Order: sequence, then structure tokens, then C-alpha cells
Amino acid sequence: MKIASPKGTRDFYPEDMSLQNRLFSVWRETALLFGFEEYEGPAFEHVELFTRKSGDEIVKQLYNFKDKSDRELALRPEITPTLARMIAAKGNSLKKPVKWFSIPRVFRYERMQRGRLREFFQFNLDIVGEASVSAEAEIVAASVQTLKGFGLSPADFRVCVNSRRLMKEMLMASGIAEARLDAAYAILDRRSKVEPGVLSEMYKEASFSENDIRAIEDIFSLTSLQAIRGRFAQSQGVDAAAKELEDFFGLIKNYGISECVIYDSSIVRGLAYYTGIVFEIFDTGKTLRAIAGGGRYDSLVALFDGEETPAVGFGMGDAVIAELLKEKGLIPSYTKQTKVYIVNFNKESLAPAIETAALLRSNRIETEFALKPQSPKKQMETAQAARYVLFVGGEEWDKGQIKIKDMKSGEEKTTCKNDILQHLVF
Repeated sequence: MKIASPKGTRDFYPEDMSLQNRLFSVWRETALLFGFEEYEGPAFEHVELFTRKSGDEIVKQLYNFKDKSDRELALRPEITPTLARMIAAKGNSLKKPVKWFSIPRVFRYERMQRGRLREFFQFNLDIVGEASVSAEAEIVAASVQTLKGFGLSPADFRVCVNSRRLMKEMLMASGIAEARLDAAYAILDRRSKVEPGVLSEMYKEASFSENDIRAIEDIFSLTSLQAIRGRFAQSQGVDAAAKELEDFFGLIKNYGISECVIYDSSIVRGLAYYTGIVFEIFDTGKTLRAIAGGGRYDSLVALFDGEETPAVGFGMGDAVIAELLKEKGLIPSYTKQTKVYIVNFNKESLAPAIETAALLRSNRIETEFALKPQSPKKQMETAQAARYVLFVGGEEWDKGQIKIKDMKSGEEKTTCKNDILQHLVF
């Protein structure tokens, strides 16, 4: 009986790994371009690490288990709690701000859909220790640069920005008690994703009154910071939060990316630990779920016995961005790449091919040859993807020579065995 891969996971064949390596390469290049340092953590953690951040409800989304010492553990569903734990452990010995990135494999037991799997890779950028909106602007600029690195243009996506601080001030100014804010955020995060009837039922289940609902929905009729200032002119809290967003958008203008970064009151981010500016990135046609998302989380490090530390983070999953790149035709067809392929004319011995390959590989040149005797025609079929083809084991070999074919130009030349490195230009 065949055994399939577990539901929600993927097998990565060489052509699939070619795409994955492309994703990882752009992610890593962008992070380094912006001055981030790479870190990693364990693939499994104590369950408490995740429940302390997200509450006991998170266990439903975990692959959790007990180890042989009866400890409650879970495969990581994200790496942000690990980051917070690591930052808290180092305390003041870390020079702030910390700019770290990671590309972890993460696991979530949740309903699958296009771009959402149960095992995936996620690109994470975090700035810890900077309280000003310059941290948010830097993270958003890096996210835009990442998408451009994949060949996407600003016309292909939008970074939609809001502020949890602003939402909090508007909700409280509208009569919503502070104790009800988390319940409101959880509903509002799904507001644009469900039918009106479902939204009404969610409000009802959370025990919001008709007056509460009208007040909340009224906020979403305000589509600009100017309109918000007019509506809540008497609230100093709203004014200060709106000013913070205006400062952020001023920095975005300095980065030269205003065309793809917009204010969007519908962006809430349901997770309770967000404390300030939040954002999500969508393809302009919104044919996919959010490509990426993040925001400010100033209270998280303190949850793990650290000091209150300002922090901003961002995450982008590999499954969603891969879907968008496929949709835009930005994934080249897969062809196996080899710098040098050696065609061996000696039917009795692999020695000519092995000796030549050993020389090239010792000089860090990717080289391949047939591991058993084959006809030259068969070998040439395999050699088509190579940059150069070297012919060994024939008459030239007996004379101490090797024939080289440049597969790009079609040019052929014969040289001494000891001189071949001089004729290989990559």
C-alpha cells in the first residue's frame, strides 16, 4: 500500500526546490540588504511559549505532543514567540535596536485553502528596541523591496496599513469599553472576509449592543486620516494616534514607495498582542489571501520575563507568494543547470572523466559525467543544459589534450589538459 505525504504538507522534487531556493535567495538577499542578521530557534518549543502569547485557544492550531519525560511540547506555528524568548534571555546585553531575520519551517493545524498549508516556510523580519515609527517604515520598505526582488511591480500589490492604537482610541471614544476591545478586534479582523449575516451573528455572539455595532461600523465609513480627525476632533488620543500614522506615511514617501502603501481602516490583525501600526499586503486583484502581514508588538518580550521592549515584525509565507508568482508568470521553467558536463569516449574506463571532474571540482566548478559507459550521443543529450562540454577519452586525450565546446556560442577549441581552467569563463 502506498503511503502518501501527510495532509497539508508538500514533497519538494528538484524542480520544486528550484523555486524554493529562489524564494529563500530573494528573502535572504533583501534582509541582508537592509542590515538584518539571521537567527534560528528550535523546531519545537514548550506549549506554554505559545499559550502565554495567544491563550489556551491556540492549542487547537498546534501539532502538540508529550515527550518521553512527559513535557508538553509543540511544533512551532510561528517563530515570533521564540524571538521574544531569545531577546528576553539576553536582556540588556543585546545592543538595541536588534534587526533579525529568519526563514523557519512552521506548522499549523488549520483548515487548508489556496496559499495556506499545514507545513510551510515563512520569512520573518523583526526590529526590536526602536519605539519610533521609523521601525515600521523600515519593515514595510523591506517588504516592498522583497516583492520587487521577485519581479513584481508596485502595480501588482498594495501594502494596506492601519493602527491598532488608532482603532483603540476611536472605539473607546465611540463608547466601546476597553475590556471589549480584544473581542472587537477579533470580529473586525474577519469583517471583510465574511457575509453581512455572518458578521451580524458574530457581533451578537460577542454580546455587542445595536448601539455598539452602529458605533463600530461608523468608524469604517471614515476612509482617510483627515476624515477621522474631523469625526473625533475632541479626542486627544485619536489625534495623537493619527499623527503617528501621518509621520509613518511621511517616511514612506521618503522611501519612494507611496504608490503601493495606503491607509486601509479594514486592516485590524486579530492577534491580541499588536499595539500600534499594523499592515497586510495583498495582490491588487485580491485573488489571494494576504501575501504578508505584520505590525508593532511592544508588550510581547515582557510576557517572557523580559523588560517592556518596543518591537515591530513582519511575516511572509512561501505558499502564498509562490501562488502569486505563478499567476504573474514570474517562475521560469525548470532546467537542470550544470556548469560543465564531461563526455567520455572511452568505453572501457571512466578514468578520463573522473580525473577531469576531480580537477574541476577541486577548483569549485560544478561538474557532471555519466557514471556508466554510454554512447556519445546519449551523453550529449544530457549535456545540453551545461555551459561547457568537455570531450575526453578519445584521440585528443591520448595526446594530452581536451576538446571544449562552449554551449552558449557553439565555439569549439582544443587545449592541453593542464590548461582547461583558463578556457572556462563563467
